[in-house]
Amino acid sequence: MDKQLTIWIVIGVYAIFMLTVGILYSRKGTDMASFTVGGRSAGAWISALSYGTAYFSAVMFIGYSGGSGWSYGLWSVLVGIGNALFGSLLAWLVLADRTREYTRKHDIKSMPQLFEKRFGSSKMRLFACVVIFVFLIPYSASVYKGLTSVCSVILGIDEQVCMIIIAIASALLLVLGGYIATLKADFVQGFVMMIGVTALIVLVVLSPQVGGLGTGLSNMTEYMRSHEMLPLTGKPAVALISTLLMTSFGTWGLPQMVHKYYGIKDRQEVKRGTIISTVFALLVAGGGYFIGSLSHLFFGETMPEGGKDFLVPLMLDQAGLPDLLVGVILVLLISASVSTLSSITLTACSTVSMDLVKPTIAKKMNDKDLAALTRILCLVFVVMSYFIANYPTPILEMMSYSWGIISGSFLAPYLLSLYWRGINRAGAWAGMLGGFLTAFLPAAISGFTTPDGPLYACLAMAVSFVLCFGVSKAAGRKGAEA
Repeated sequence: MDKQLTIWIVIGVYAIFMLTVGILYSRKGTDMASFTVGGRSAGAWISALSYGTAYFSAVMFIGYSGGSGWSYGLWSVLVGIGNALFGSLLAWLVLADRTREYTRKHDIKSMPQLFEKRFGSSKMRLFACVVIFVFLIPYSASVYKGLTSVCSVILGIDEQVCMIIIAIASALLLVLGGYIATLKADFVQGFVMMIGVTALIVLVVLSPQVGGLGTGLSNMTEYMRSHEMLPLTGKPAVALISTLLMTSFGTWGLPQMVHKYYGIKDRQEVKRGTIISTVFALLVAGGGYFIGSLSHLFFGETMPEGGKDFLVPLMLDQAGLPDLLVGVILVLLISASVSTLSSITLTACSTVSMDLVKPTIAKKMNDKDLAALTRILCLVFVVMSYFIANYPTPILEMMSYSWGIISGSFLAPYLLSLYWRGINRAGAWAGMLGGFLTAFLPAAISGFTTPDGPLYACLAMAVSFVLCFGVSKAAGRKGAEA
């Protein structure tokens, strides 16, 4: 069978599955509670795999694994391990159960609502709403860019056509089914990702360019030694650590990730979900970064045409993978990306409808109409993401701006509100604004071209914590009235 036909058949089967899931659950998300938190009855497997598929998309597989592997060699695998230990294991241990309990107790469906109820500030809710909607768009756009590079290389189709296909797939899933549909789809897509990554690791390692695990590691180690990557020092070391910290701890403040905790059924499911999420991240992130770390064995010292965003797609194209597996790998990347896009879009749009439109413009709107409005906003968000994706910013930088600004604004006040009664409104405002400006200003001044996005993201999170603590202590009781 022709290679292209085989690949398209595999993708077609996946597309039919996604459409079926959306239609089956189209009648189960008619009110806002069902559309956003799914009745708060999700089990461990569904919650954990939904978290993992929202975490890892084509941005990681294509942008981060390729770019980090080219810059740091085998050291880049540390980023994947950090994502598993800090971004999954520690995040679930610290945040999941407390967030589940707090949001259930106060009937909270979004991060802006959490801030409003915790600090008694409608203005804080509106600020959070605007930041989330505006700055999740670049993250969504970076997912599009990751997929277009691999599809253009392997399928030979126009990048614009690829982006339109992905936009339609994610929009259909969300508009038809909402939260429950995305959870069910993520459950299956999680298994597709685990199987696909495992097969990909084995076959890339066995490719002629790598020559087996022992040979590949030996050749890569020698390359790193001859190119001053052993040991890794100076600015490259700082950049690697910044990437590890941002991609691991940055998820703690991302509303679409925190949202996964809202719908978990009970504490027992949280404990099980913690283990499942960690194992998933270790395999998917660790494996993804390991594949990217071998890029120099394929290209030597010469960066291929198209830049870092095309490293992994060209590796897959040159590795001599079976046609069926190439189709499975594309489905893996599409699955991961559609899951991430769905989570981002649902979070951004439900936030606008619940926390901006209803409280300020349409106070009498019922839940059914609110869910319908959210579906319309999902379409608008997808279209806006498509246009931003055409901006010539590399994937890694585009995602780092989004994560840095959002997590820099919200991680500290969110985490401290769960554990420290001493944080007050003044401290939360200081942390939000300080973190926002620390991440936003350097990116904006550079015209969103600075390669130091991960570093500014880490600084923003640190500055936000310092301001939350310092201003809360200084303001005391008066800070609650600020």
